[in-house]
Order: sequence, then C-alpha cells, then structure tokens
Amino acid sequence: MNKDLRPKARVAKGFRDISADEIRGTRRMLATIQQVYEAYGFEPVEQPFIEYTDALGKFLPDQDRPNAGVFSFQDDDEQWLSLRYDLTAPLARFVAENSQKIPTPYRSYRQGWVFRNEKPGPGRFRQFMQFDADTVGSASPVADAEVCMMAADTMEALGLKRGQYVMKFNSRKLLDGFTETFAIGEEVKLTWLRALDKLDRLGREGVALLLGAGRKDESGDFTKGAGLSDKQIEASLNFATATTLDAAFVSGSKNGEEGLRDLEAMQALFTAAGCGADRIRYDSSIVRGLEYYTGPVFECELLMETKDEDGRTVRFGSVGGGGRYDDLVARFTGQQVPATGFSIGVSRLYSALKLAGLAQESSTLAPVVVLVMDKDRQGDYWRMVQQLRVGGVRAEMYAGTAGMKAQMKYADKRGSPLVVIQGGDEKASGQVQIKDLRLGSELASNIASREEYASQRLAQFSVPEAELVAAVKKALAE
Repeated sequence: MNKDLRPKARVAKGFRDISADEIRGTRRMLATIQQVYEAYGFEPVEQPFIEYTDALGKFLPDQDRPNAGVFSFQDDDEQWLSLRYDLTAPLARFVAENSQKIPTPYRSYRQGWVFRNEKPGPGRFRQFMQFDADTVGSASPVADAEVCMMAADTMEALGLKRGQYVMKFNSRKLLDGFTETFAIGEEVKLTWLRALDKLDRLGREGVALLLGAGRKDESGDFTKGAGLSDKQIEASLNFATATTLDAAFVSGSKNGEEGLRDLEAMQALFTAAGCGADRIRYDSSIVRGLEYYTGPVFECELLMETKDEDGRTVRFGSVGGGGRYDDLVARFTGQQVPATGFSIGVSRLYSALKLAGLAQESSTLAPVVVLVMDKDRQGDYWRMVQQLRVGGVRAEMYAGTAGMKAQMKYADKRGSPLVVIQGGDEKASGQVQIKDLRLGSELASNIASREEYASQRLAQFSVPEAELVAAVKKALAE
C-alpha cells in the first residue's frame, strides 16, 4: 500500500480509549449504584443512542443544519437524526410515547454514553457516560427529596464517609423570587445567575464585581457585570451565602413563596429521615441549568482533597446534579408533566474514587497462559486450558505462531501470573512445568549477573499432569 495513502492511527479529538482495569472498576461502581437505585424501587430502562433531532429539542440553531452541540446527520428519508447529548431528553420522548402503558409516577434509572459536539479540553470529552434516575409524573417535593437521599445513600455505598461529600439543594423558584423582590430585571438575570454560580471559585469580592460594573481576571480579560446597585449587590451576596431558608429574600413573590414551601417540605422530610446537614443541606448558590430546571435543583459535591499521580492536590467538586424539569414532556404532549431527576457523571466520579483509594479496582487476574511447545500437540494444550477453566481459573492457550521466547514475552505483556509449559520430555514423563512470572520477576530483580540468571529456572516447578488444576490454584492463592 502506498505509504502516503495510509491513515494515521489516532483517536478522534475529544474521544479516548479505555483500559481493561477502568472498565472493570467502572462496572463494579455502576453495579453498586444500581443496587441502591433498585432498593429505592426504581426500574431500569434504555433508550437508543440516536433520536430524531427535533425530539431532543435543544442546541438547534436553524432548520438547515441542526449541529450545534450535537452530532447530527440525515437518513435516507432526509430526516435529521442526532446522537443523544443526555439521558433526560430521550426519557421525555419515551414517557410521552408510552404514557398509556407505564405507571404514574414512572420511576426509572438509565446508564449509558452521551455525546456532545463541543470543544474538548482537559478532562472534558465528547463522549462520556451518565447514570440517571428520574421520577416522572409527581409534583410532590417528596419526589425531589427522595432523589437527594438516594444520591447521598449512593455516595456512602461507594465508600464515601460523612464530610467527604454533601448533597446541596436550592430552587429556581426561590432564585426567581429573589429577582422579583429586589427588582433585578430580565435583561441582567442571566448575568446575575452566572455570577452567583461562581461564588465558590471567586468568593464574595469577585462575585460582587460581576454583579456590579464588571471584573478583570488574571489574564487581563474583562467581563461586563450586571450593573446592579450597591443594595442589590449586598442583598444578592447575603442571599447566596445564606445557610438557612429566609422568607425575607422572597417577600411578596408568588414564585419565591412557592419555592420556599417546596424546600421547607423537603427539609422536613430530610429531618424525619435523619439526614442532617452533614449529608444534605440548603445552599442558595446552587443554580444549574439556567433554561432547563423549573423548581428544586440539587448538586452532589465531593469535599475531600486527593492527590493525583504527580502529587498535586485535586478537589473534584461536583460529580452529579439534577432538579425538577416540569416542561420537558410538555414539548410532545402540550400538557405539563412534572418530573425530577439526578444524573451522575460516571467517569468523573470513578476518577475521584480512584484517587481517594475508594474505587473498586479490578480483582480479576490476567489469564494463565498455556504455552504451545509442539504445534502437533495443540489438542493436548487445549485440554489443559479447558481443565483450568472448568476448575474456575481464567486461562488461554497461546494462539500465535511464535516460539517460546516470544510466547513468554506475550504472557508478560498480558500480565499473566503463571504460564504452563509441557514439552516432549515433560509429556513423556506425565509432568507439566508451571512458571510463576510474578515471583520470577521478584527473584530476578535480586540477581547480579547474567550467569546467575541463566543458572536458575526462576520460580518454576514441576507437577504431575493430573494435578495441574490444583497446583495452579494453589500458586495463584499464594
């Protein structure tokens, strides 16, 4: 093949390959999450990766090419299709399509890949996994409170202790009520919300600048502020740092008073269930989904600091969030259907657990490799492999065509703990050789010369062929 025509071997920008250890560790984490959600009575459901673009209903700049934020294409019927960008929009379509078949409220959980056609960055990929749980068809604050408690229980089931995480909750109605009470206009409301959302990062002083004339960051870039009065700025900061619900912030606002009642009902349920502020607490700076959520919103934040591979301090912050979205199903039915849910960022949570030493790392050993010393006796080697598998040992027969040296290198790269060797002499005497690659590597590290290495058959021993399975299992146990 012409060298110039060869494709370059590279992963697509914004995507990544995933190792066996991470896959197994993630599966164990997902199994734990699933166990908690099942205990709460939620049922699994799956929707396809691809939906009609108009069903997703977001990121659509025009009718000609709906590709902003999503990966889109046309089928043979010239219908626009898109890869899903989250798991909630497909659920809304599913509920609207099957409303006569499913129970109400409908409680479900889903896990799977989602795709964003956005600029990638460090730790930000175009394909990532989410794990969602939603209750559709209930307007009660009980549904919102239950999702928060389920998320907190999930964090503890994964090994996090009190003080290492916290579920925070707020309400978009409470935020709307504040802007009504303090006459913050619609034209600056978005700027106001985004400023409050930066409180953890910028502190009171930085947010005050964003609420006022504006702020210049360390690079010299200037961000125009909301232009609020000193009174509005002071009230906003007091509201955003409040740790208890205060009716004074939403006095006279219907939206605000409704939001306050919802949060008070949630707080009463948390108290009744024994969930203190060390697990779930009110935080008025939680904003989320500026054009998406309609009521209570919540976020799960990891509080513990960990060290990365280079010894640098890492604090992960938010690993999941959600809230009430009562308008999403109405896009299909024309009627408002109350809904609330919570979404976990799977990769982010797994990375945090791994750095904290809490990830359920893979305990699966690489397979024992049976070497092929004589190609005319592959049936014999295959029977050994089958015996090991029946005995509960992961095993494989070398499937290549190379000699013993290359086979040993292969087993080493596989991370195989043991190899099984039977040449003609061993076969004639009814024996097999078992070589412990882990112990051999350890012993080899203490050998000073090539001659000394060559004079030893490191960690290698012989057993009768009939005792192969028992000997391998014993060696693995040691």
